[in-house]
Amino acid sequence: MALTDTRTARVLFTALLFLAGLGLIYLTRHTLILFLFAIFFAYLVEPLVSHMARWVRTRTRAIAVIYLGLAILLTLFFSFIGPRIGHEAQRLTENLPALLGNITSGQIAVQIGSQHGWSFHTQQQVKDFLAGHSGELAQLASRAGLRVATVAQNVWWLILIPILAVFFLRDGRTFTDVALMMIGSRPQREFVENVINDLNDMLAHFIRAQLTLAGLALLVYVVFLGLMRVPYALVLGTAGGILEFIPVVGPFVAAVLMLGVALLMSYQHLLLLAVFLGIWRLIQDYVTLPRIMGESVQLHPLAAIFGVLAGGEMAGVIGVFLSIPVMASLRIVWQRWRIYAEKRKFGPLEGYIAVAPNAGPKL
Repeated sequence: MALTDTRTARVLFTALLFLAGLGLIYLTRHTLILFLFAIFFAYLVEPLVSHMARWVRTRTRAIAVIYLGLAILLTLFFSFIGPRIGHEAQRLTENLPALLGNITSGQIAVQIGSQHGWSFHTQQQVKDFLAGHSGELAQLASRAGLRVATVAQNVWWLILIPILAVFFLRDGRTFTDVALMMIGSRPQREFVENVINDLNDMLAHFIRAQLTLAGLALLVYVVFLGLMRVPYALVLGTAGGILEFIPVVGPFVAAVLMLGVALLMSYQHLLLLAVFLGIWRLIQDYVTLPRIMGESVQLHPLAAIFGVLAGGEMAGVIGVFLSIPVMASLRIVWQRWRIYAEKRKFGPLEGYIAVAPNAGPKL
């Protein structure tokens, strides 16, 4: 009886400890997200740092050289292309209230209808419908503006993330070795080491693949929208490339943004723009993404959708971005745990000898 009570107490204590850990993660989720982005940035520039370290002998010097090169590239970008993007963004911001006013008043129906040959009766019906739902439309626009403002509040992360990434680039391997040295059991040590190696490979490939997809999308958007003379093509193309980073939701929001601005500006080739966006989405999802991403993530569509929805509930847009790598990380841990459990079941782990603290890798 006492044995049962002791075992029950251990189970309850473990469950409470697990719940407390989940609560701590939820309370500190914003800080953890900041550190996750720093880790992602470190994975992004790690190949450059490792290659440069062969020339300058130390990782600290290599990090300094790479950061200096990135700073020069960003300065050149904002010196030549940045002013044009800023000018278009300013014009769009100034015209946005008037454009939204045309929607809530229903006047946009008259403008579009006259261009596409709608009958007077159809124009009037659409105009009355928009005017009758002006309150809902204004509320929707207000919510969208609040979301954008919330994201803009985290702009200071763009400065803090590279700073935090320096520590992961310089001491990341040391952190891993110290964590492994704290594990005394050889099987558990192998389990954690395998999980870390798999996570390293998955995250490195995922971040670089996302950057490649986003850069390709930005180039295609800017070129096509510019050739088709879509209003604010440079701003919309840049926004589309940035939104490509956000899984599932980002491309959809980019398409809605482009079509919405084109509609408000009474763009004549709206149908052609919609067809292009549909074809480009199919190309990205079924041609370029499988070739670039490969099998690094290996998530079922239902798991990806669940992760996107859960991430959005927990941390908004940032949570949506982190949803796919987090779900993929959970898959890796689960697979490695199954292998560890099989070894524990058939391998008798009691025969393994605990590793002494001084037997681990040297720093």
